[in-house]
Order: sequence, then C-alpha cells, then structure tokens
Amino acid sequence: MESSFAAIRRLRDDKMGEAAHDHFTLNKFHDEIMKLTIKKALEIITNQLGPLPCSFCFFVMGSAGRMEQSLWSDQDHGIVYREKNDEVKNYFWQLGKEISRGLFDAGYQYCDGGVMASNLLWCKSLEEWQIQISNWLDESNWESIRYLMIFMDARPLFGEELYVQMLKEQIYYIQNKSVQMTKFLNNSLYMKKGINVLGKLLTETHGPYTGSLNIKEIGLFPYVNAARLLALKENHQEPSTVARIGGASEAILPSRLKDLYQHQFIQLLNYRLSYAQHSNYHTGHYLPINKLTKEEMKEFKDIIRNGTALFNTVRKLIEKEDSYGN
Repeated sequence: MESSFAAIRRLRDDKMGEAAHDHFTLNKFHDEIMKLTIKKALEIITNQLGPLPCSFCFFVMGSAGRMEQSLWSDQDHGIVYREKNDEVKNYFWQLGKEISRGLFDAGYQYCDGGVMASNLLWCKSLEEWQIQISNWLDESNWESIRYLMIFMDARPLFGEELYVQMLKEQIYYIQNKSVQMTKFLNNSLYMKKGINVLGKLLTETHGPYTGSLNIKEIGLFPYVNAARLLALKENHQEPSTVARIGGASEAILPSRLKDLYQHQFIQLLNYRLSYAQHSNYHTGHYLPINKLTKEEMKEFKDIIRNGTALFNTVRKLIEKEDSYGN
C-alpha cells in the first residue's frame, strides 16, 4: 500500500505543470489529489478495521478550505463523524492518521500546529464537536478564538457535508455577536507592514529570501482576515475570500469596491503563482520583486495598499459597533 500513495505523488508531480497555469484549475487539482488520497486511506483502514461504522465528513481548512492553495501546501484538516463511542472514535482516529500520512507521501507537509485529523482535537463525533465549539466560544481566549477562526475556513471535501454546516452555524449565529466580533478582530490585528512612508516595498533584509516580499503575510493576510470578519458579521458561510467579499452587503462594501477587492486579491494569487520559486512550501510564500516590471510594481503596490484599506474599513466598522454596544 505504500506504493499507492507514492503513485498519487507521481500523478501530482506529472500533472502539476498543467494545472498550475491558473489559480482556479490548480485548486481543483489539489482537491482531486486529496480525494484520491482519502479513498486510498479508506481502502487501507477498511481492510484493517472493517467497514465504516457510521457516516463522517473529512474537511479541509486554511488555504485548502478557502481554495487559495499555491503549488505546495501544508495540511489543515479534520474529521467529524456521527456516532459517539470509543470504538468509533478509534476507527476515525486511525483513518485520520492514515489520511495524514498519505497526504504527506503525496506531497503535503504536516501542519506545524497539528491541525490535522490525526490529532484528536480535530477528529471528533458531531456531539463532541458541538461541545468543543461551545467551549471555545465560552472561553473566548486567544487560543480558542484562533481555533474558531481556523474552523471558519472549513470546507467539506469528502462525506456528509451537513455535519460541517451544522458546526459552522454554531459559530455564525452566536449570542452577543458584537462582543465576540471584537475578540475575533483582536486576534486578526497583527499584520506585517508592506510599504514604508516613502512608498517602498518592505522586503526581507536577511536570510535566504533577502530582497523578496513575504506575500502571504503582507499581501494575502489583510484580505483573508478582513473577508473572514465580514463573513462572520453577516453570516455568510462561504470559505473563499473572493466569495466572502462578494457576499458583503452594499451598505458595507458598495459593488464598485467589492469588484476592486475581488479582482486585486485574485491578481495577488496570480503574482504568487507566476513569480514565486515554488521549489518547496516555504519558497512559495516569497515574491522576488526584482522580477516585476515597472507597471507590475505599481499594480502590486496598489494591491498591497487596498488590502490594508479593506482591513481598516472592517476594523473601524467592528470597533464602532462594539462602542455602541450593538
């Protein structure tokens, strides 16, 4: 069976060049590779432990959940299953570990933070998940808010989609929403500055990426975080940043601005796809700006500025509503 995951890796390597010419095609290709891996892991586990004991859903989060993966990606995923007992728990935990191992063999590195179905924190019955999310909401400390934000990007990839929808509704339809919104905002405030007062892009000044700009932290995060907060505020469960921006009400974002931000976010993903080295997971996060033409440099700076403007718009809105006690 080891060779089966290796075969998926070969398929990934052989076809990646065809898929990577376009951001949307690339993310559909990642889905196909991950589904093949899940099916192979299921085959292995059913051979070892018998048939599935109940229905379940395997979901992805992070850039995979938002369909914003680059060529290389780490793992962010979980499992929710219907029945609650120790035997079922062990079954899906073994499945989670097998899927995680298979994804690693297929080219997706393990998540440093352990956000994977191989971790029992992210592999639970529906009832246990509901309790866990309630506890995270009640605690509302930095770590539990971070977990909730991670889960907001969940997207069902295999199995019973309704389970993930039910859990996300628990987060989106919370009580005392303005108070919780401020906590989500506070958890999103750290952002790396991208342009200095002289209008110069702030690139890395030492290390292997000297002269390159961290496109993930400086470029993508302001759009991703702002869109996630907007989605929470207005109860839109779509995980992608583009869909979340598009779902904002006219009162908050007029159509003209929604079109602008959606277009510029996609352009940002295209810059990453076109110019980052993509030799491994880390190099894909850095943009060597000396590759940009004069016109591209101007557009890229506009994209960075507009991401900051979008985030500041959302931040002021949340702060204003919290100060009014809405």
